[in-house]
Amino acid sequence: MLPTRIEAEELLREAERCNPGPWGNHSRVAAHCAESIAKQCVGLDPEKAYILGLLHDIGRKFGVRHLGHVSDGYQYMLSLGYDEVAKICLTHSFNNQKISEYVGKQDVTAEEMDLIINRLSTIKYDEYDKLIQLCDALAGSEGVLDIVERMQDVKKRYGFYPQAKWDKNVDLLKYFENLAQKNIYLVVDKERFHL
Repeated sequence: MLPTRIEAEELLREAERCNPGPWGNHSRVAAHCAESIAKQCVGLDPEKAYILGLLHDIGRKFGVRHLGHVSDGYQYMLSLGYDEVAKICLTHSFNNQKISEYVGKQDVTAEEMDLIINRLSTIKYDEYDKLIQLCDALAGSEGVLDIVERMQDVKKRYGFYPQAKWDKNVDLLKYFENLAQKNIYLVVDKERFHL
């Protein structure tokens, strides 16, 4: 189940009031990218893609956490009955379904870690999981970024970036370019779209 576009936008605004920061606009850029790409891909619903992109980081509502935002978002969306969004909150950070590839602090309780590991092991990724992973890697807080430059920036800030995750992001870019039959940076209007 999904919220409507209007409900999703209100959920994000409410979350930003609780924990202001650039993550809100990053989410808006991810939503723009997801919707734009979905419009070019047969079988993907642009409205659903937008909502999932908009709410993928909704767990940040509960404060400044790294891995914790994954479990916070997952549990929050489940509590509202939005199981499809909950899934994306969980999967967007794990391109290869491996906790070891998370970039950032593992600031979760043992229970939260068990939840993440157990759920990841049972989920079958679909096109929306892949799409939001790609859009998360494209989205800056002011506009669309070059995926390699974004990964280099993350690597610089955190001191590492798993090669398998890096490779998967590049593969996802190629995968959606093949589906869309267009250059993804043109699809998402990288040069002109800014918040």
